[in-house]
Amino acid sequence: MKKLDTKTIAGLGIMSALVVVLQLLGSFIRFGPFSISLVNIPIVVGAVLFGPYGGAFLGLVFGLTVLFSGDAALFLAVTVPGTIITVIVKGVLAGFVSGLVYEALKKKNGTAAVVAAAITCPIVNTGVFLIGCLIFFMDTINGWAAAAGLADRVGTYMIIGLVGGNFLVELLVSAVLSPVVLRLLKIIKKRV
Repeated sequence: MKKLDTKTIAGLGIMSALVVVLQLLGSFIRFGPFSISLVNIPIVVGAVLFGPYGGAFLGLVFGLTVLFSGDAALFLAVTVPGTIITVIVKGVLAGFVSGLVYEALKKKNGTAAVVAAAITCPIVNTGVFLIGCLIFFMDTINGWAAAAGLADRVGTYMIIGLVGGNFLVELLVSAVLSPVVLRLLKIIKKRV
């Protein structure tokens, strides 16, 4: 993380508040049948501005918000430890890896680095979620797939039923809006 000065603490505080608000309000923002989560944007912005550890911290805030808001209730009913591990690890890694991707690419092209970080965040978040499902929830998911008539295609059920179009919408929204938000922040910073 960049040095932990007053500006960094204040910035992480503001980004944390945005993560909480966007996670809590995310189910109200809809694009057709899909709810659009904007929570990736402050995580990516924080990872770019405050480094991989800043992104990891914001991912932790995201994970804790998911756990305490009831968004993970379905999985908590299956296994509390598995849910806590999956939700926290997916958030922390999404922010941390996004920060690493930005750091690795920023000297070549800053805008491309931000877009790559913005794409990385939902990919890592969703990938770790699916891995958590495989490790902790497979028996339950097999039952859900069977109930949906997809007993012989559990993988298809996981991709379509659990991840679905939300992933694609979140990926697109994150890739488009994260660079825009960062550009706006730079414009504001120049004027202040």
